[in-house]
Amino acid sequence: MEQITLKQLDFIRQSTIKAVAGLSENTIDHIPEGFNNNIRWNLGHIIFVQEKFAFHFVGEPLQIPENFERLFAKGTRPSEWNEELPTLDELLVLLAEQPKRIQRLLRDRLDESVSKPFTTGSGLLLSTIGEFLNFTMYHEGMHFNTISILKRFATQHQS
Repeated sequence: MEQITLKQLDFIRQSTIKAVAGLSENTIDHIPEGFNNNIRWNLGHIIFVQEKFAFHFVGEPLQIPENFERLFAKGTRPSEWNEELPTLDELLVLLAEQPKRIQRLLRDRLDESVSKPFTTGSGLLLSTIGEFLNFTMYHEGMHFNTISILKRFATQHQS
C-alpha cells in the first residue's frame, strides 16, 4: 500500500507541475472576477499544506520559506500580499522537490501514528502519516481543478 500511495503522490504532483509549466508570471497572477485567488496562490497553498501535513505532524522540520504561511495558508489571499512573492520557477522547484523528500523521509512510516491527530475542516480525522498523505492528494486534486479553471480564464483574458 505504501508504494501505491507514494506513486500516486508523485503522479498527482507531476500533473500539477505539467499544468503550470511555461505559464507567464502575469498568467499565474490573474484573478478572474468572482475569484479570491490566483494560480500562484493555489500552487503555494498546495506546497504549504503538503509540507505541513507531511512533516509538521510527525515532528520533521518544515523546509519551505518562512513567509509561506503568511502568503498561502487557508484564508489568505493575494489582495493582502505586501511582500516579495516566489516566482513560478521557485514554486516549480519546491513542487518537484517535496515528493522526493516525502519519499526519502517517510517511505517506510505510512502506518505510523502521529502524536497529535488532526481533524480536517470537513470533519475527517487523520491519525497516521499515510492518512495525512492520502488527504493531501485529495486536497491537491481540488486545487488542480481550480488551477485548470483559472488557467482557462487567464488565457481567455489575454486573447
